[in-house]
Amino acid sequence: MNGKAESGIVQRSLSAHSSIGLLCCALLYLICVTGTAIVLYEEWQRIEQPAAPEMTSIDAPTVQRAIENVLESESDRATTTHVFVHLPTPALPRTTITTDTQAFHIDRDGEIAVPEENAWAEFVLALHYRLNLPATIGMTLVGAFGAMIVALSISGVLAHPRIFRDAFRLRARRGDEVSTVDWHNRLAVWTLPFAIAIALTGSMIGLFYVSGGSMAATAYSGDSEAAIAPIFGSEPEADATKAPLANTVPALAHMASQFPDIRPSYVILHDPGTVGQHIQIVGLHSQRLIFGEYYAFDAQGHFKGTAGMADGTVGQQLAASTYNLHFGNYGGLPVKIAYILFGIALSVVIATGTFIWLNKRERRGVPSALLRSAWWGLVVGVPLALSATLAARILVGNEAPFVVIFWLVCLISLGVCIVRGTGASTAEWASPAKAQG
Repeated sequence: MNGKAESGIVQRSLSAHSSIGLLCCALLYLICVTGTAIVLYEEWQRIEQPAAPEMTSIDAPTVQRAIENVLESESDRATTTHVFVHLPTPALPRTTITTDTQAFHIDRDGEIAVPEENAWAEFVLALHYRLNLPATIGMTLVGAFGAMIVALSISGVLAHPRIFRDAFRLRARRGDEVSTVDWHNRLAVWTLPFAIAIALTGSMIGLFYVSGGSMAATAYSGDSEAAIAPIFGSEPEADATKAPLANTVPALAHMASQFPDIRPSYVILHDPGTVGQHIQIVGLHSQRLIFGEYYAFDAQGHFKGTAGMADGTVGQQLAASTYNLHFGNYGGLPVKIAYILFGIALSVVIATGTFIWLNKRERRGVPSALLRSAWWGLVVGVPLALSATLAARILVGNEAPFVVIFWLVCLISLGVCIVRGTGASTAEWASPAKAQG
């Protein structure tokens, strides 16, 4: 390839890189910051409710007793279509039962201890998943932005042919300060595999929701369960006729005797108290990225087979591995710490990318003080708003209006930075002089 052709590719790639970045930088920054925070999803739950009973394990009869106790507390059993029992795991050593209308932490005797109160962790998860928008719109946007991160990564590499060769070269300006461009490029290289993996899995998670619904509507007459059955397995035909509650004890005993290396993490009771009720147990597979395998049982606890998450088609295993790979739910705390560090680096890459664009505008004689101030407002405002919502959770409780607080603090930060003009003391490190070269 001659120099002129290579220069043309570089210029086109640089143009595409800047256009995509300007289009989505604000929401990308928000998604990356909240994604970094939600890596500690289980840990945040324990911080929110430190007094909830904890245990390393719970026996099968106690689980059954706990299910019965929770169902007895339901005001309208007819509305209860599912019972989810979270069994103790190393990341979250608690037993929690969730129905369609309520959730409780369970003590060692299977008695209801306290209601589950983890509204802040759920708020951050929803903010990351769907930006506090309706599910279809929000998850579509987040999935699309994941694809944009892939495009940004590829176009960024093509726009800087020496980016890998200079991966550890940091140029200082004005003393020993490192330029914004160098930090942006170096962090982008160091986090490139992470960024692509996170972006691809995020796109899969976000767009699967939409594509699954579209497939159900067009090919399965609106039956969403039939649409996802090839991946997650099919369910028995429903029968709402009343029947005695299913017995989960034999199912858990079967897991212990026949699959001793598999750790159950969830017991799911479908359509409890009906003829069509059945049991699923989610089993954790060590040394695997999959979130777990579904083990199916009938109401009497007789084993019916698995869904194929662990040993089915490549597509099934890939789909089952997406969630853990995206959120770092494998390898314990060391992997989570690595995800947090990479997430912070990726957030810095996005923030500095906009500062680089602003610097270029100013070198061309285009004033950018207002835009620079607004961007500082967002960069500072998002982590500040998350901190404010966490403070509200501590001071006000589980019912605090987290969505209102978050966006209000973001707007206030944006307004304050614009009014103050963000003086040279805060923007000096991102000044045009530092981005030259």
